[in-house]
Amino acid sequence: MSAQSNDTPVLDLITSMNASAIETSSLPIEGQMLARLAALVAVDAPPASYLIHLGIAGEMGATTEQIQGLLCAIAPIVGTTRVVAAAGNMMRAYGIALGIADLEAIAEEEAGDSSRITR
Repeated sequence: MSAQSNDTPVLDLITSMNASAIETSSLPIEGQMLARLAALVAVDAPPASYLIHLGIAGEMGATTEQIQGLLCAIAPIVGTTRVVAAAGNMMRAYGIALGIADLEAIAEEEAGDSSRITR
């Protein structure tokens, strides 16, 4: 087994796998993100997975209405319990994102306060 040259081998592998999948797919990126969200629902993914994919989907122009439409379209296949669980996990992901943003704002504020104190 070869030694890793960095501290994030799992994250690096996931990033590489996703980059390869995006490059290989013939779907436009918007379609890929919606397909990935559908797959997350199907496998009952945790909030962290939605956090990543919803962020990318939003950056690619996916709207709340499209995500809701996606959930409606796949409900007969995956079942209502998976759709309800997914909606809850998406809301948890949103809460996590807000929490992270709050922590970043606090850290920036504290960094600004400490630089004023040392001057």
